[in-house]
Amino acid sequence: MKLILKETITTLGQEGDVVTVKPGYGRNYLLPQGKAVVADSANLATLARNRAAIEARIEQQRQVAEGLSKKLSGVTLEIKQLAGEDERLFGSVTAADICDKLAALNIAIDKKQILLAEPIKTLGETSIGIKIGFNLSTTITVKVVNQDAEE
Repeated sequence: MKLILKETITTLGQEGDVVTVKPGYGRNYLLPQGKAVVADSANLATLARNRAAIEARIEQQRQVAEGLSKKLSGVTLEIKQLAGEDERLFGSVTAADICDKLAALNIAIDKKQILLAEPIKTLGETSIGIKIGFNLSTTITVKVVNQDAEE
């Protein structure tokens, strides 16, 4: 089934791309969600007319992603958590915690963009990958310190 994407989907392509997908995926997910339209002659003509606007939007998104990448590179976050004697945390540091800490620094990202395989459960420094988009990713350092040690 040939479809025209109305928005960027990381596993398929960018907005305006003509993609071939399995019929069930297109019929049951992409079309009802409004993420794509059928690639018939009328929609292809509309795509050709709107190509310049789509490419300008994609370029603007790319510039925003590059700016965010520069802003994030070299960032070190310090998160205070309660820990036991063996440096294991009472609880853990999750992607949501990292996202909240970044939001406090006026860096808005979605927690799904944080590439954290499993929550951090020990004190110390950890390098975390962040997927920004447009094949851009960067790493930040998360330093987990004992909350009692600071007081």
